[in-house]
Amino acid sequence: MKNNKQRGFTMIELLVVLVILGLLAGLVGPQFFGKVDSSKVRTAETQVKMLKMALQTYRLDVGRYPAKLDDLRSAPGDAQNYWAGPYLDEAVPLDPWDKPYQYRLDSGAEQGYYLYSLGADGVEGGDGINAEIGYFPVN
Repeated sequence: MKNNKQRGFTMIELLVVLVILGLLAGLVGPQFFGKVDSSKVRTAETQVKMLKMALQTYRLDVGRYPAKLDDLRSAPGDAQNYWAGPYLDEAVPLDPWDKPYQYRLDSGAEQGYYLYSLGADGVEGGDGINAEIGYFPVN
């Protein structure tokens, strides 16, 4: 005698499980993504400090800050005799939001340059994760 009865989940059981998973995702998701945003801010802060150290080492060797961040990887023509780099092991990193760091020389800046990320929104100004991170001009 064969038993042809198949076993499985009913539609109601599947719907209950999906509702429970949806509720859990609604409670845990926002907290998880909040941590992702704050970790990106900390990553940008760390990268700015790393770039600052490379800029300072370049300045000690060459006698001035580089005109652009890429000069930390390869010697510009006018600094061949003093350049002892590369000052970065890899290419200049993008910020955690995949945008280039803003860098420009300015004798009015406290460090002699501005170096910063524009934050999550990629535009100047903003608060929280949208605020600039690093050494930026204050208007």
